[in-house]
Amino acid sequence: MQFVLSRAICFVHPKSPFLLMATSTSVSSVSSIAIPRKARLRGVVFDMDGTLTVPVIDFPAMYRSVLGEDEYLSVKAKNPTGIDILHQIENWSPEKQRKAYETIADFERQGLDRLQIMPGAAELYNFLESKKMRRGLITRNVKAAVDLFHQRFGMAFSPALSREFRPYKPDPAPLLHICSTWEVQPYEVIMVGDSLKDDVGCGKQAGSFTCLLDETGKYSSDDMASAELKPDFKVSSLTQLQSLLEANFDLIP
Repeated sequence: MQFVLSRAICFVHPKSPFLLMATSTSVSSVSSIAIPRKARLRGVVFDMDGTLTVPVIDFPAMYRSVLGEDEYLSVKAKNPTGIDILHQIENWSPEKQRKAYETIADFERQGLDRLQIMPGAAELYNFLESKKMRRGLITRNVKAAVDLFHQRFGMAFSPALSREFRPYKPDPAPLLHICSTWEVQPYEVIMVGDSLKDDVGCGKQAGSFTCLLDETGKYSSDDMASAELKPDFKVSSLTQLQSLLEANFDLIP
């Protein structure tokens, strides 16, 4: 069942209860319709690169440098929703892994020099802060990038887990760790990110609400066909996300 709220298409989460409302057109004619009650939300967890910050890393170029052209094309064909470069190299020899991580780190350092905040991120952050909502962050980038993000833009996300936390997403462990730290249930949290595989996959496995940020229409309905990767919500901007949160959730500190 789908409900159109504001400008977003909202998929009712399995854990969201319903209210029954009776409507009548006459004394002898009464019908009941199901109205979704707003779900309780106690925290929002964000991806960083491509969600809170403008994507500046040339990932295809990174993958080609790490894998080589032929292997890159082969892996890309087998993974249409995105390449997990960290997974690809985890079984390589120590020396080959070291060189791969150096290449990845070099691309990430170049990205830090051009780090920009995503449009609408500051306004969304201030909105969540005004509601005293918990705010967390999970990224596959390094801790240095997270520290720079906090320092440069004056925002505070806690916990803020980088790839030094293992296992990293799409494994649900980092999101479950944040829920445990906050002392909230996973179904009281929403995971927001621009990766169907990493962010939505992580949230779905944890049992949380999920929201896909798809600014450019990258993902098609076919990409989201499987239940494991079907987000509860999809937005094209962080401004739209704020409206979605207000429309669909009771925001509870």
